[in-house]
Amino acid sequence: MAAVTVDDILSDLPLGFASLILRPAPAGSVIERFLIVDADDETSDGGAAFVLLIGVRGRSALPALRRLLKNPPPVVAVKGRREELAEAEELLRDAGTGLLLVDPGADWDRLLSIAKDRIQPRSYQSEVLTLLEEDLFAIAQTTARLTSSHVVIEDAANKVLAYSTVSNDIDELRKASILARRGPRKYELLLKDLGAYRELHRTRLPVRVPARPQDGLRERVAVTLFAGDRIMGYIWLQETGAGFGTDVDHVLTGSAARASAELIRFRNQQSVHMREDRIARILSGPAEAAASAHSEKISAERPAALILIGMSDADAQADDAALKHGELANLASIHAAAYKASAVVGQFKGDTAVIVPGLQSTVAEPGLRSLAESIVRDAGKHLGISPFAAVGPVVPDLLSIHSTTRITEALLSCVGTSPDTAVATVDDFEGEVLFREAVQNFTSSTFRHRSLSALLRQDAELAETLHAYFEASLDVAECASRMGLHKNTVYYRISKASRATGLNFGNPRDSLVALLHIQEWAGTPKEQLGRK
Repeated sequence: MAAVTVDDILSDLPLGFASLILRPAPAGSVIERFLIVDADDETSDGGAAFVLLIGVRGRSALPALRRLLKNPPPVVAVKGRREELAEAEELLRDAGTGLLLVDPGADWDRLLSIAKDRIQPRSYQSEVLTLLEEDLFAIAQTTARLTSSHVVIEDAANKVLAYSTVSNDIDELRKASILARRGPRKYELLLKDLGAYRELHRTRLPVRVPARPQDGLRERVAVTLFAGDRIMGYIWLQETGAGFGTDVDHVLTGSAARASAELIRFRNQQSVHMREDRIARILSGPAEAAASAHSEKISAERPAALILIGMSDADAQADDAALKHGELANLASIHAAAYKASAVVGQFKGDTAVIVPGLQSTVAEPGLRSLAESIVRDAGKHLGISPFAAVGPVVPDLLSIHSTTRITEALLSCVGTSPDTAVATVDDFEGEVLFREAVQNFTSSTFRHRSLSALLRQDAELAETLHAYFEASLDVAECASRMGLHKNTVYYRISKASRATGLNFGNPRDSLVALLHIQEWAGTPKEQLGRK
């Protein structure tokens, strides 16, 4: 571990988060490790440690501080107000220990994270562990949102790996397990006596544990994290007041599949540099898809499908857009894992992508639509965004999935501009997808109808009229109504455009030529018109 000073840690803290009210003595100011000390801990050795004293505030921290000074640490972080810690300040000054006063509303996890980044060197192992923690905390937080509960993810030895945001609705077991990063022994024995662990080891389904008010326990639902027959850990949900919803088992099953995959990946010590986007690999072509299927133990022979999920322009341009993208991917991964444990979720060209392999048949579209609808509905409800989704066509096998990328992207673009549709399959927008494809191909070409292009660039009035005329399906009366003109005025302008271009807009072929030019004109910023 690298030696640092308290100033190194202070430089990374947010403004107002904490203040150093007592500087450590120069001789003992080097920090080599960090240490979390509970107020009841009788045996902590603070030597060369940055100590976070949790569970007490103000004057109540004095007994724990006295015990720590048997081997004084360079600095101790305590929550409270300065006037409450005058005696502690004097005690620590005599020992040469610094005192970091932490705002009572600050998050210990934030301080710990900053201290760890400074004190621990960034090694291969710590990089992998950091990624694991980030993934598990994201799973816990998303699961909590979907189930309106408090969530804890433990390893097989009941060590707390991750948990959702702490609220005032957690019971004594949950508070104690978060502070100590392990469930207290008496509660573990109680849960065993209730038969909770016996049932969890017997089944892969969620297990209900009734409330025990006399022991300070609220109702819980738990599921075991398996890797084959090996138990990797558990996910525990504690109800927070409203009770568990009807879909809690479904969500918990998906969360378990996601958390198990992360724990297995960490157990295998997969390199950080190998954590490339699996979505991009699978969609790049048959060879990469086959390699990914082999390494991920995914069925490559059965039907597969691609779902793309986008966010509205307002959501995508918001200050927290990057955060929302991550939250949406986490939410989608839980729903997808509940639908198909082998589903792969990631980012693709700025959108959230879900690849669902191993489908039972090519007639799986209704189930995929239902999956997409669940993701969109819950994202709107729990993340406060307005997403939309495109369910691509089902292909015969995973090696063919790359062939659906372009049409699924085009479909997503159609859904994104539709005011009435949030989830769609190709059947819903087939004509629109083909039309946009034709416009896109036309736009990529360099050849243009010279007189019509000149008219659209140079005569704004005629251009607007032609645009409205085609938008009204060549209905002069409807065009006049939309533009607030007399029908004869529209007739005159359309006739003038026809004479100027030599095109007969009643002829299907000429009409198609005009429509492609008008669509390009409509999508061109008006300040660019006139440039060539």
